[in-house]
Amino acid sequence: MKAAIDRLDPEVGRLLFARECRFVAGATNEEILPPATLPEVAFAGRSNVGKSSLVNALTGQNTLARVSHTPGRTQQINFFDLGGRLILVDLPGFGFAKVSKTKVRGWTGLIFRYLRGRPTLRRVCLLADARHGLMEVDREFMEQLDDAAVSYQVILTKTDKLKPAELDRRHADVAKEIAGHVGAHPEIVATSAHEGLGIPKLRAHLAALAKPAAIQ
Repeated sequence: MKAAIDRLDPEVGRLLFARECRFVAGATNEEILPPATLPEVAFAGRSNVGKSSLVNALTGQNTLARVSHTPGRTQQINFFDLGGRLILVDLPGFGFAKVSKTKVRGWTGLIFRYLRGRPTLRRVCLLADARHGLMEVDREFMEQLDDAAVSYQVILTKTDKLKPAELDRRHADVAKEIAGHVGAHPEIVATSAHEGLGIPKLRAHLAALAKPAAIQ
């Protein structure tokens, strides 16, 4: 696994994410999910953890995914086509949200039906606010992903809010915790959508999952 990580090329990631990324579909139920064709990477996490901001930072398009300070703003599964090689999937947040419990239960059910049944899903990026680390709702989500045999990678967000020593401790704590999870990718990526920290590294990780580029 370490050898594969060492082969990740930031330039390949940069070139992929320099391609056009466009919104292709928004699904509120299974019946209207778009066809599963290209490899997909889904972004999951607690409400207001920064999923939409991270998608925008990765693609360099500030308005691609809707950003809001109101938890629960993303109320459907949003699909974005990245250059015909990779689908980025922005999932509704789980946990606290300023909407009814009925809606939250509906989103949660839809999320897991998607995660369990999507044949082209290559990885889930599980976002966690670096200021708080993994919380109980994240642990429950990880256990469900383990049970469903879905591969996931923890992405720390908002790292610009922490001092370097604090971030190092948070990183070590999370690494120790995910070591016991069968579905967890071993490398944690620390990011800041605001400062651009960790974005090239995450692009490289995701580019390794994309459809190979056509030979010119």
